[in-house]
Amino acid sequence: MTSSGPDLEARAVAAVLADPVCVAILERMPSLGLSEWWLTAGAVFQNVWNLVEGRAPGCGIRDYDVFYFDASDLSWEAENAVIEEAAALFADVPARVEVRNEARVHLWYEDKFGTPAAPFTSAADAIDAFASTTCCIGITRAQGPIHVYAPFGLDDVLAMHMRPNRRLAPQSVYDTKVAQYQQRWPALTSDPWRG
Repeated sequence: MTSSGPDLEARAVAAVLADPVCVAILERMPSLGLSEWWLTAGAVFQNVWNLVEGRAPGCGIRDYDVFYFDASDLSWEAENAVIEEAAALFADVPARVEVRNEARVHLWYEDKFGTPAAPFTSAADAIDAFASTTCCIGITRAQGPIHVYAPFGLDDVLAMHMRPNRRLAPQSVYDTKVAQYQQRWPALTSDPWRG
């Protein structure tokens, strides 16, 4: 049973807003004029883990991922233009901010991970495909107020428990993520790929 009630969402948002890098991203991203974008991955769930464990915001976070979706031009040149614009926007931010067009993932995913990927239909659809359901969370303010997207709920995020998501990523990706995250957050627990 998973849930994403207002209390859980408020805790997740508070954890993210405690990190000045996340605040800068959420404040500045609308200026890029993208129709759909989400601050996602470790920038969100790892900041929640930091809150749960009483660690400093941003502790252990290696990069800050922003997913956007633009299927109107799938060229690398179009994506790179947005990446360069974002790099200038966040030049003064003391962290690596990675902005990527999720409409292009199917063009390179098989070469990188050995598994073909169907085209995503939105940036939220890409969030749905993370290797762990626990990681499937995004926060945006593209349309004004902050909005949380958590298709599998927030219970596991706050419980620091990872579960596999077999939609796209192979087992090796899940197992690697679990091992990497447990090195940085030793209290993290996980379900095996096959249970």
